[in-house]
Amino acid sequence: MFQNKVEVMAMARAMAAHASAAHSVVARNMANADTPGFVALDAPAFADVWADAGRGDLRQTRAGHMGGDGRVDLRLRVADSQPDPNGNSVSIERETFKAATILQQHDMALGIYQSLSGALRSALGRGGR
Repeated sequence: MFQNKVEVMAMARAMAAHASAAHSVVARNMANADTPGFVALDAPAFADVWADAGRGDLRQTRAGHMGGDGRVDLRLRVADSQPDPNGNSVSIERETFKAATILQQHDMALGIYQSLSGALRSALGRGGR
């Protein structure tokens, strides 16, 4: 019973780490929206990352990352967008939409984690909060 909860907590933690890494990609794209020749990048969806190789392609970039600051190494791809005449392929509208989607993903991960933490504390007799 507890093993399943631990696996779900690991997934929630990976989802939050993925959201953080994906948000960094969106922020980088938006910061370079006016840079001539800048090519926008996309992070893969969490479902694709998690399903890849069983649990996903979330890898430590150096010792302590997943246990420490939670950074993940994503395989970024070039965004499928038409570049402007100056060669920049960032669409502020698309990046804003991606940022909102990433926020929902992070909120879901946080909700899962909080729900399971409360259930585990109740099971241990330490109260639901």
